Amino acid sequence: MPHRYWSVLLPGLLLGCLAAGPLRADDPAPDVQPPGQAPAATPPVRPEDLTEIVIQAPEPRYVAPTRRDRIGRIWAPVLIDGKGPYRLVLDTGASRSAITVRTAQNMGAPPSEDGSLRVTGFTGSAVVPFVHVGRMEVGDLLIGPADLPVLTDVFGGAQGVLGIEGLGDKRIYADFTHDRLEIARSHGERARRDFTAVPLRIEHGLLVADVKVGSVRAKAIVDTGAQGTIGNNALRDALMRHPPRNAARQDIIGVTLDVQTGDYLQAPDIDFGHLQVHGVHVTFGDMYLFQHWKMTDEPTLTLGMDLLGSFDVLIIDYSRKELQIRLRNYAGPMMH
Repeated sequence: MPHRYWSVLLPGLLLGCLAAGPLRADDPAPDVQPPGQAPAATPPVRPEDLTEIVIQAPEPRYVAPTRRDRIGRIWAPVLIDGKGPYRLVLDTGASRSAITVRTAQNMGAPPSEDGSLRVTGFTGSAVVPFVHVGRMEVGDLLIGPADLPVLTDVFGGAQGVLGIEGLGDKRIYADFTHDRLEIARSHGERARRDFTAVPLRIEHGLLVADVKVGSVRAKAIVDTGAQGTIGNNALRDALMRHPPRNAARQDIIGVTLDVQTGDYLQAPDIDFGHLQVHGVHVTFGDMYLFQHWKMTDEPTLTLGMDLLGSFDVLIIDYSRKELQIRLRNYAGPMMH
């Protein structure tokens, strides 16, 4: 039977789900199993670890601890074909969901024999197996049937990623101070008076805002799956004619395990219109995915959880195409 391929964009996996930074000596080494030896199955999350609460309301809502991991990403407990819940990273930069090899084994779901998926990450692309599932459930969000790419266990403890399928009419409410995540149907709620609203649009399936970095106008991609903020060379060149020769170098590891390197520099203030963020560090480089998106000529950056996670509350309303932000006092990037 001929081998079939589908193309899948998983941009957010690149940074957040795979640490966007140099590996340190004290980082745990990735699990590598000897050939022919199956890795041990990862047990599903215990109910006491990630609790789903159903609120009696005109329609169900989903509320759960955000369980942010050590690199700041948001974990959501997801039922897959009634099994789990599994810890999936909420990733607005991924065009579809994916799971790890161990998660597929835990589900008892062998990879498909009649085809493969080509996944495109920030640093490269690769052909990977997939599993077919009937449904994925996260409270009010129901996805399925779906083909899930099966990727190497490189998500820093998460069991996969939850992409943007089914989010077109949803509202994501992430309260980092009170450790709460809600996914519910959007009713077009306007931002409250204590929130700043940032208009969004959809490009390549991604959430994009218009910002100014210093005096440079740029596109900003909202990527909750990314650990760090990444800028292309067009943005770096517009900001500084002669980048410092002693700039720190930062390795970016993608879902395909390809590695690219960029200059790690402090950026000027990022202006969202009625909100300015100070002290954000950006890794600059023309990564593979910027080329894939044809975003190498126009100043562009992806906003990772180093910036997004510094807010008190972050609301992404897909129906309104709006980012709603409530600030807090934070020792990291400063805002006003």
